Amino acid sequence: MSIPTREEAWNLLTEFTSNEALLKHALAVEAAMRAYAERKGEDPEVWGVTGLLHDFDYERYPTLEDHPFRGEEILAERGIDEGIRRAILGHAEHTGVPRETEMAKTLYAVDELCGFLTACALVRPTKRIADVPVKSVKKKMKDKAFARNVNREDIRRGAEELGIDLGEHIGLVRDAMAGVAAELGLAGEPASA
Repeated sequence: MSIPTREEAWNLLTEFTSNEALLKHALAVEAAMRAYAERKGEDPEVWGVTGLLHDFDYERYPTLEDHPFRGEEILAERGIDEGIRRAILGHAEHTGVPRETEMAKTLYAVDELCGFLTACALVRPTKRIADVPVKSVKKKMKDKAFARNVNREDIRRGAEELGIDLGEHIGLVRDAMAGVAAELGLAGEPASA
């Protein structure tokens, strides 16, 4: 079983995914996974490619019956490391696959939060992820109409599973996303002349 390089993971992602929003989400999750790997003394390359690949099958197989099961089968056929595949299975609550590793717990914890932070940044006047205050994110989590497709309970449970304060978790993921803001389209609006 092998661990793909970042380039191999990106090629696999783009083989199955053309939707720009899904590609940006993969990049956001990759950045968050790398930040947590560095914080925990783990391999940021392994954690990063896991984040990059976690939804690679979603565009083709978006149903609960198929995602991420079909993706895991494809990864297995291509000889991808079992730890990566189990983490990807565990990021979706409906699979019933327990999150037994720090990498799996982290993938679950950052996935929904990355989507929510993107939504928070896009409603700010500057559209800059770096400008999103943690306090504002927590307040928006209480507004059920805002980014209604994001599961707030997954965000809370993810932070709990990691044993990290929710505010600290939000700040860490926001900062990781700010590091790749240009790729995410969240670097802000150019100043008007």
